[in-house]
Amino acid sequence: MMSDYKVEMMNDGMQEFYVEFNGPKDSPYHGGLWRIRVELPDAYPYKSPSIGFVNKIYHPNVDEMSGSVCLDVINQTWSPMFGKPCALFLCFKVAANLVNVFEVFLPQLLLYPNPSDPLNGEAAALMMRDRTAYEEKVKEYREKYAKPEDVAGAEEVKSSDEELSEDEYAASDDEEIAGKPDL
Repeated sequence: MMSDYKVEMMNDGMQEFYVEFNGPKDSPYHGGLWRIRVELPDAYPYKSPSIGFVNKIYHPNVDEMSGSVCLDVINQTWSPMFGKPCALFLCFKVAANLVNVFEVFLPQLLLYPNPSDPLNGEAAALMMRDRTAYEEKVKEYREKYAKPEDVAGAEEVKSSDEELSEDEYAASDDEEIAGKPDL
């Protein structure tokens, strides 16, 4: 059911993968291509998936640094199936839920941003203050970060609580310390 999307599996399992997502028509995101990270919790489909943009996007409900999505439909009103379905039905339902994420939920998020519940306060403020300037900034990000070659090379941003590798740690020791007094 995800055959209309390019899907790249991670780690030999089926719980983490990337999906290439095109910006919806009739939006300033149209023409952009984003790499979306999907992580299915152990309790999926009873618990909603974790969804995040890997390459940058300018949107009030998407954290610019982490790509995390603030989407009530996914996070709060996720509708799991009830009862004990057979394995074939379960696979069908899992795939159908994921298709809805990419064909309904994410396009709705991009078409109808909610600046009153922001993860990106700057984008929310600009959208409320000057819709035209907001859409220009969206297009600037689309041109800068959401071309096919950007998606192919997009890497996830490391969390600030991840440890540095030995090489990164050694390299950071060589950098000049900010605020060093002049002698």
